[in-house]
Amino acid sequence: FQWLIPPSSRQRLLSEVTMTSIPSVSPSQPPCPRVGLLVTAAAVFIVCNSKDDVQYGVNLDVTSYTNGKRDTHNPPGRALPFSVWDFYSSGCSLRMLNPQAFSSTVWNFLSILQEQFGSMAGANVYLTPPGTQGFAPHYDDIEAFVVQLEGKKHWRVYNPRSLEEVLPVTSSPNFSQSEIGSPVLEVVLEAGDLLYFPRGFIHQGDCLPNSHSLHVTVSSFQRNSWGDLLAKLVPAALGVAMEEDVEYRQGLPLDYLTYMGVQNSDKDPRREKFLSRMGGLMNKLAGYAPVDAAVDEKAKEFLHDCLPPALTPEEQASSVQGSSTRWGNGRPLNVGANINSQTRVQLIRAGCARLCSDGEVIELYYTTDNSRVYHKEELKSFEIKTECADAVEFLIHAYPKFVSVRSIPCDSVAERIALAELLFEKGIIRTAEPL
Repeated sequence: FQWLIPPSSRQRLLSEVTMTSIPSVSPSQPPCPRVGLLVTAAAVFIVCNSKDDVQYGVNLDVTSYTNGKRDTHNPPGRALPFSVWDFYSSGCSLRMLNPQAFSSTVWNFLSILQEQFGSMAGANVYLTPPGTQGFAPHYDDIEAFVVQLEGKKHWRVYNPRSLEEVLPVTSSPNFSQSEIGSPVLEVVLEAGDLLYFPRGFIHQGDCLPNSHSLHVTVSSFQRNSWGDLLAKLVPAALGVAMEEDVEYRQGLPLDYLTYMGVQNSDKDPRREKFLSRMGGLMNKLAGYAPVDAAVDEKAKEFLHDCLPPALTPEEQASSVQGSSTRWGNGRPLNVGANINSQTRVQLIRAGCARLCSDGEVIELYYTTDNSRVYHKEELKSFEIKTECADAVEFLIHAYPKFVSVRSIPCDSVAERIALAELLFEKGIIRTAEPL
């Protein structure tokens, strides 16, 4: 992560720049370890088009922006190399969606970033011919990190046009040049450079006449605002208040429709009493807010959005993915059978699992069985016995340390081993040494 953002520090980016205020540029500094990402991203277009089932409109978009008009040229069906490169030769831009489904390097890159940001990290890869532009000026509802991989691209970034467009919750339509004013940042990115701009900053990129461009845009923090949390919290708080407080169940005034609403005069003296009562109920509502439960609902959304952890060879060798198992009766046999009280275990990755409860059942939600394709699988979870909840919490908070199975706070050695075997089978923990 650190090489992505020089000369900024990781701490400065996360605390002062990201998700807050201004666009910024980080020029490449030698040595540049981005070459692995560069090669893999280029291969997405060249290799994957020939060996994978890449579909127009699903995995690949063909676009152009000429004379102030943005067009999408997706034909139906599979994107075969000859048709893709024909579009490119005709001056069209190519946008590869969800490259992490095809590229293990992009998957690993995003897997790391989603842990850093506590929010889903996605990506698109863009290939643009020399002297062309693929997209109209617009702003997005995500924080954007543009990493230039090959060639050069000329970028212009513009301030939000009004306070209403600062940190927006939805992306904008396409703008004309006359609607956006003058840029606050104009730069030509070269291979290895990074450009960051927050939600709401209008942007457009075009290629220089003598150079193509290949870049990846990494996105994060979509629908991850205080307002998004409150959207879950307020209805839940109201449900609790309606159940526990008779004041919220009392009937409305019989005549409130005659003085409230846009058709009625705001000078009616009855309005003040009505609004005062409403304000009191709203203020009182905070006392019924189940904040932890609402945060858990947001967390479950995040876990569903997440990519599965991209394991290192060492992690894979010491996890269920690298264990020696046999198959029988439609399931793996003897998985984790070599775990004992002396075995040292560790959560396989920070944030890969979370305990949640609806007040009756305790569930452990986890990301290790997620797909690399967004929401291809349903969110995975399983019930945890009440007496094992403290043990799972212990393992979650022990990360990144390895702890012995013997130290897991369960009532008996047998329960400790059984819990460790279950979590190992689900890919949630790994052992210090391969089994």
